[in-house]
Amino acid sequence: MSLGVFRQSDALSIGIELELQIVNRHNYDLMPCAPDLLRLLAGRRLPGMVTPEMTESMIELSTGICTGFEDALAQLGEIQQALVEAAGKLDVGLSGGGTHPFQHWAQQRIFDKPRFHQLSELYGYLSKQFTVFGQHVHLGCPDADTALYTLHCLSRFIPHFIALSASSPFVQGEDTGFDSARLNSVFAFPLSGRAPFTLSWEAFERYFDKMTATGVVKSMKDFYWDIRPKPEYGTIEVRVMDTPLTIAKAARIAAYIQTLGAYIQRERPFTPQEDDYLVYTFNRFQACRFGFDATFVDPATREHRTLREDLIRTLVRLDDHAAQCRSEVALRELLADVSARGNDAEWIRKVYAAEHHLPEVVRQQAAQWMHPSQQPASLPSPA
Repeated sequence: MSLGVFRQSDALSIGIELELQIVNRHNYDLMPCAPDLLRLLAGRRLPGMVTPEMTESMIELSTGICTGFEDALAQLGEIQQALVEAAGKLDVGLSGGGTHPFQHWAQQRIFDKPRFHQLSELYGYLSKQFTVFGQHVHLGCPDADTALYTLHCLSRFIPHFIALSASSPFVQGEDTGFDSARLNSVFAFPLSGRAPFTLSWEAFERYFDKMTATGVVKSMKDFYWDIRPKPEYGTIEVRVMDTPLTIAKAARIAAYIQTLGAYIQRERPFTPQEDDYLVYTFNRFQACRFGFDATFVDPATREHRTLREDLIRTLVRLDDHAAQCRSEVALRELLADVSARGNDAEWIRKVYAAEHHLPEVVRQQAAQWMHPSQQPASLPSPA
């Protein structure tokens, strides 16, 4: 199968995908209700889409093409409202978070769609264990070579995206010790990890042709890389984030990726090379495990510092580009997370420490996603 032409897109446009948990309102376990939700939403005009995911206890919403933070937040808000109305008719809840804290994978049902059944046959129990919930962000690139350059430059910031979005400390009733345990499930897939180091579309096409010749790969969908090109959209897709607990946080993270893209594409600050990836897996693991307190190794200088320090340096450095992208408010809020508030994983642990009951944690997560303005101030709300 041919890779196809890299389509033209508006440089630095963004699109957001969010995978959501569907939970019942009795014990706040996952609920296989995606077919009913999708039926209620059929025919409703939205700025994006709501589509099924691997199992029936999850759905994915996606925006249309967004110009920036405010546009993304508005589109997410309109889709959220439609989902909340549909969920209310079914008496179910919707929640962010990268993992459901106590669901059991063996109880999940594969959504009745040919591709999902094919993946289930190929990957076995991993398919049901893939009932985890992530945020993907598409970033528009003016041409294919710029897309690959941006991809390899953005790889340096993968730990930033993980720590900012981390919201999956619990798995099957246990605190894993990770801020983002979700990515451990993703890493189990054989075509996950980093993209191959190619800086020209011609070289990438040769790689793709070799992979399809093996019979292992049929399309770009078969790669579960942390960042992958999407030639049919003219974008690169950043895929490492947990689903945040609020749409505001999701829009802020997308704005951060857009602003980094502006910095990378306008200033060309890095010269990517294969050796940059020597510390890639270490940095990614550290971010998953320790969040903002992770050790970060600069891929260029080999200097060690905390991820918190590197994030603060970067957010400050982006001031001029944030002004051009109109993302100043979004980046200020992320800076407050890094400096003081913490990430969603910290919030989830605080709620559990106060309540000692995981169903109550999920109830509060669902309330944060569905009705963030109605929450009491006994605990600080996720930003």
